[in-house]
Parts: sequence; C-alpha cells; structure tokens
Amino acid sequence: MKRYLAIDIGASSGRHVVGWREDGELVTREVFRFPNGVREEKGHLVWDMEALSGYVREGIDRALAEFGQIESFAIDTWGVDFVLLRGNEPAPPFYAYRDGRTEKIIDEVHALVPFAELYRRTGCQFQLFNTVYQLYADKVSGRLAGVTDLLMVSEYLMWTLTGVKAREYTNATTQGLISAETGKFDLEITDRLGLPRCLFPELSHPGTVIGEYKGIKAVLCATHDTGSAVEGIPMEGSEPYISSGTWSLLGVKTEKPITDVESMAANYSNEGGVGYNRYQKNIMGMWLINRLRAELCPETDFGTITKMAEESANTATVDAAAGEFLAPESMVRAFDEATGGALRTPGDYVNCAVRSLALGYKKALEDLEHNTGKQYTKLYIVGGGAKNTYLNALMEEATGKTVVALPIEATAMGNLKIQMEEDLK
Repeated sequence: MKRYLAIDIGASSGRHVVGWREDGELVTREVFRFPNGVREEKGHLVWDMEALSGYVREGIDRALAEFGQIESFAIDTWGVDFVLLRGNEPAPPFYAYRDGRTEKIIDEVHALVPFAELYRRTGCQFQLFNTVYQLYADKVSGRLAGVTDLLMVSEYLMWTLTGVKAREYTNATTQGLISAETGKFDLEITDRLGLPRCLFPELSHPGTVIGEYKGIKAVLCATHDTGSAVEGIPMEGSEPYISSGTWSLLGVKTEKPITDVESMAANYSNEGGVGYNRYQKNIMGMWLINRLRAELCPETDFGTITKMAEESANTATVDAAAGEFLAPESMVRAFDEATGGALRTPGDYVNCAVRSLALGYKKALEDLEHNTGKQYTKLYIVGGGAKNTYLNALMEEATGKTVVALPIEATAMGNLKIQMEEDLK
C-alpha cells in the first residue's frame, strides 16, 4: 500500500499528514503537529525559518518511523511571503506579511505602474503585503543587492530538503507579478519597478516531481495552501467556497481570470488553480477571534468562547476588513475604537467579531455573483473555521445560501490528492 505525506503549514501551526487509499477512499493520519507564528526582531515582524525547517524534517522522520516507507511528499504554505538567496545562502531577515514595511512605498510603486494597470495585467487584489510591494521595499532599502533567487516559503523549505530551486505556479500568482493572460511572470512590470530579472524564471506546475529526500519523491502540490484546499473540497460542480483559517479565502472556480473594473473595485483576486482560475478574495478570518481570545481569556477554549458569543445580546459590528485589524498592538483596543467602547464582556467582543465576519462574507458573495454573472445556492466551508457552528449559522442567515460546513483538513487532502494523481501518470 502506497503512502503519501502532506506537509501543510499555516501562519499559526503546521502539520504532517500521511494519506493512502483504502477501499477507494482517502484515509489520513496526522503524525506530527507543530507551532508557527511571527516574532518581533529589530522592530519588524519575521518568520523563524530555521525552526520551520527543523519541524519539517522532524515530521518526515516521524512519518518514516511510523510507516517505514513514504512514496512522496509535498509542502504547502501561505502565499505572498518569500526568502531571498545569494547563491546558496539565505538572506535574512525573513519578513512576515503582517510587517508594515511596505506602507511607505505603495504610492511610489503605483507611480511607476498605476494600480489599475497592475490589476488589469495580473488580476491580483490590492493588499499592502503583496509580494510586489515587499520586493519593491527591499529594492529601496538596498536589500536586493547581490540577490540571485527568490523562493516562496514552501519552495524554500523544499529546497532545504532537495537542493532544487523550483518555482510553483499557484503560489507565484499570489505575488501580483504574474500575467493573467499568459500565466508567466510579467517582465514589463518587473522591469518598470527595477527588479532583477533573475528572480523571475520559468514556473513549474502542481504534480511536478522535483527531487527526493531520504528516498522519498519530492512533488509540487498546489504549494499555496488555498490552492490545495480547493482541490480537497468534495463539492458537486463549481460552487463558492470559503477556506476558513487565520484568513478567510472566499471564491469560486472560473475558466479564466476576471480582471475588469468591477472586479478591481470589489478587490477580488485571480489566483492559479490546478487547471482553472480561482476568483477569490482574502477576507479577515479567525485571526480576529484568536487575538481577542489571547488578550481577554487565553485559558478559555474556543467552544466556550463561541457559547459566550451566542449568549451576548450586544449586536455591534465593525468593518472586519479594515486595516486597523491587520496587526494591531491590541486587538481589544482596535475593537474599542471601532465600536466607540460599546463592548463590555469577552462574549461581546467575540460576538462582534463573528457577526462582522458574517457580514463581510455576505458582501463578498454578493460581489462575486454580480461579477461572475452567476447565482449560487451553496457555500462550502472548510478549514478550522468550519467548526464554528455559530458563525456558520450567521453566514447562512446573512447570505441565504445553504452552508455546507466540512470541518476537514481540506488543504492536506488536496495536497495528497495531487501527489496521488501524479503517481498514477
């Protein structure tokens, strides 16, 4: 029996999941889970890549110890963030997307390539932390001097194991530098921004075998975790989905990118899928609730917090997509300022966050239906947020859609599915 290993790393934790086919069904077993998170270093928010690399290797060793033989492995992570290399030496620091270093250069980037043109060419929604802005900030600071390679986080971790520098398509489409028309790097954009061409080589696609580690084939899945998550959703036809975790990614599969003015105004993105386009939008997610819990009641479990929210009579809401909630020093204070001090108890704060998320999903879904010209009846939800029955009920009420909540590790399942399909070729 062939067994495969999915290494799925999010902004707050990672997991190693072994999968295999049994009576035609995908069976999975988590063999290792580890923490992740940003830390402050010299006034900036950064990732600990050394720790992540160590965890990746430890999990592979545990999988081998338990199962003896693994056919292949693949790594998926969040998008946007990257590691720069000078030859074969990493060039720290490894900035996290929540770091604010891009704020001062946005206008300068748009003076060179107006955002309307950026969107028309790439279909990538505006976010302060898009790779295009991070890279330009690095250029301005002189950090690109002598740099030879850019690897997204998943690609970097694969390189530390295999020695192969692969660039994978679905993750590249989170950068704001991929042509929506050709699916390749738009070198006119990179040239106008003065970014080194050596950072933008040819791309590989999910299913590509790139090397091996300890006798295990290294395969590219959809290395942007949302790309793998969509592959892991057992949906009928093409219906809207939410991959609900630290962020909520709401979208639908389309045949090709939609880069019109209305999509730009709604701040929808177009990202690569496995043979299709993902028309989707990044929306604030469980980050709000996680940070409120950490400040207000860190010892209280999420089930109890959700019950407290349901019992709250306070119906105040905020704009969950507002910039002040991205990386505040105090999430409680950010909510206080946004609500005028209307919240009193932990239940009030969490209820405000949950209600605000539901309203954000409603607006995003209305924009999606308008811009695609289609009406949908269902909304699939996967990931950790799918376990929040209160939020699911509020979403169903707000959107009028049948919410299909699947509290499964969809990202790991999609990661495994791509590996297994490659093995059948």
